[in-house]
Amino acid sequence: MEHGTGQVAKILIFAGLLLAAAGFLLWLLPKWGGFKSLPGDIVIKRENFTFYFPLGTSILVSVLLTLLLYLWRKVSG
Repeated sequence: MEHGTGQVAKILIFAGLLLAAAGFLLWLLPKWGGFKSLPGDIVIKRENFTFYFPLGTSILVSVLLTLLLYLWRKVSG
């Protein structure tokens, strides 16, 4: 079993890589156009009211986070 410092080091490295990947995506997002609306997103526009519920985006983010956490658990343990 590893000492606590080794586990903390792995978490910090993973968090750093995750932040670097997020920064890279945010840097590319304006050039690419971003996720303005995915299929499944609900948008209702009225005169003085706009309702936006990103259902498709939420499902995509959920699947990606589930995959990342699954891979993290497989690698760490």
